[in-house]
Amino acid sequence: MKAAGKLMKVFVTRRIPQEGMKILSAAAECEVSLWDSDEPMPKAELLKGVQGAHGLLCLLSDRIDAEVLDAAGPNLKVISTLSVGFDHLALDEVKKRGIRVGYTPDVLTDATAELTVALLLATARRLPEGVEEVKNGGWSSWKPLWLCGYGLSGSTVGIIGLGRIGMAIAQRLMPFGVKRLLYSGRTAKAHAAEVNGEFVPLDTLVSESDFIVVSCSLTPETQGLCDKAFFSKMKKTAVFINSSRGAVVNQEDLHEALSSGQIAAAGLDVTTPEPLPTNHPLLTLKNCVVLPHIGSATYSTRGIMSALAARNLLGGLQGTDMPSELTF
Repeated sequence: MKAAGKLMKVFVTRRIPQEGMKILSAAAECEVSLWDSDEPMPKAELLKGVQGAHGLLCLLSDRIDAEVLDAAGPNLKVISTLSVGFDHLALDEVKKRGIRVGYTPDVLTDATAELTVALLLATARRLPEGVEEVKNGGWSSWKPLWLCGYGLSGSTVGIIGLGRIGMAIAQRLMPFGVKRLLYSGRTAKAHAAEVNGEFVPLDTLVSESDFIVVSCSLTPETQGLCDKAFFSKMKKTAVFINSSRGAVVNQEDLHEALSSGQIAAAGLDVTTPEPLPTNHPLLTLKNCVVLPHIGSATYSTRGIMSALAARNLLGGLQGTDMPSELTF
């Protein structure tokens, strides 16, 4: 055990699954302090908590900007985020200071892909509406056209961003009898052959798909990508699904497209802001299913994410390899 003065200070911005805390607690060289709550830290508390920290373990809801990095000071060697996304980190500032970054890709791919498929089916087949009708007495006799939705069999599915998660979604959708799988992105992907994926321009994907699934990362190019022009090119019978980042979608334009019948339905696991206010116009629409960003929410996935974030942090503190280091 190192002398108390030599301990490296680690700050964790939220209660995280035990798998990660156990790893950090067992590290003799660390003095761990934690914002002991399930709720996000207020900025003022974050600025206090990071002072003098050598390592920071944060979440997607923590905006790590120049102010936070300045508050931490020159000791800060590593930031480990419990997420696959990193748009909450001011990477230019992080890079300038020579701070290493760990993140948790791969481990949440399967859980997020499963949830996306569940959201697509729930939206297309109107499951939340059906549950509501059973509860409120709307279910009477069998009616030929009541609660009819859209099926995957024989359909064309378009995936925007055929990365790890996009590919996992495609692999799960194909057994439903999807006829064509289109995808768009920066480049054609060799692995698309496994799902007979056709690399097409975005306009082609939007106009020909029965289901559009957004699973790209948030970048300056994808910010607000799904807007009025985008929705106006979709089929009136098409279903739109987003499990990537809320800011990829212009929500006012989506609301307009859904309420005017421009598109059939939408399912969102991500919104802007998060949480979405309970009086938000999207929540008044029957043809919009909104989930509270639960893509990776399985017990096992969150435990594995937590352990990986802890190991990334220790690697950064010790100046050794990190299991999942972000190169930028």
